[in-house]
Amino acid sequence: MENPTHIPVLLDDCVDALAPALTAPDAVVVDGTLGLGGHSEAILDRFPAVTVVGIDRDEIALAHATARLARFESRFVPVHATYDEIRRALRAIGRDSANGILLDLGISSMQIDDADRGFAYAWDAPLDMRMDRSTELTAADIIRDYSERDLERIFRAYGEEKLSGRYARAIVAARANAPIERSLDLVSILNDATPYALKNAGHPAKRVFQALRIEVNGELDILRNAIDNALDALAPGGRLVVLAYHSLEDRMVKAAFVDATSSKAPHDLPVVPVGLKAGYRLVFSGARTASESEIAANPRAASVKFRAIERLEVAA
Repeated sequence: MENPTHIPVLLDDCVDALAPALTAPDAVVVDGTLGLGGHSEAILDRFPAVTVVGIDRDEIALAHATARLARFESRFVPVHATYDEIRRALRAIGRDSANGILLDLGISSMQIDDADRGFAYAWDAPLDMRMDRSTELTAADIIRDYSERDLERIFRAYGEEKLSGRYARAIVAARANAPIERSLDLVSILNDATPYALKNAGHPAKRVFQALRIEVNGELDILRNAIDNALDALAPGGRLVVLAYHSLEDRMVKAAFVDATSSKAPHDLPVVPVGLKAGYRLVFSGARTASESEIAANPRAASVKFRAIERLEVAA
């Protein structure tokens, strides 16, 4: 794909949330989900002394972002990795902590728009869905090899699909007659398996495709590790900002933030020892969402939940 474009979600909000942590002359930001580099570019432009380490598992996206950010020279360091590998990325610049960490979760517009990647159910493509094409497991492998029970499990757990059992049975029946290797073949099977009364209740493939993508890329396991690793890698006063786009992601982020900002002391303890005090504080309460004007300009922002947390001195 030549010259892909992507509008960063909540760009100013993310940069503003990180700003108080980036006052040090040697401040470092880890952009754990670099994509095409829009957030990183804004950070590098606004803070001339900051170094950004950009992580992405997608080598194509990493190459585009590296070219885009070449004007910043040594202030931008690209790393091919999954976004839970924050410590390894920091070692690339000889650091063991970061002043800011950004995680913009989910799939990028570039990946959706590249038909050959198989992420979209709107057009025909091989059922691939790998964010990192050096890995082996594809969506077609899952459709071919997983048992009916396992297909139902991932559709229910990762897609929150109410018809998970019905769709799993339909796939197993169809693959007995012919391989299911392309997106529109799968869409046709799901359409046929959808009760007439539910035909207008959203596209039947939406949640199934989400579930397959999450399973192919191990997204929730990586996210679970990434939040823990990011919190641990923050320097005192450092901030982590996270953009989540579906409830599975946001619930995990919310739970981790609640735990990190809670005292570990018994409720009836009259004096809380320093070691049991909360090591982090929320930058703002709850989750923020995009404005109507941003959603109109960038529909991908419609489902975003934005959260931010800061490490306290006590956590050191």
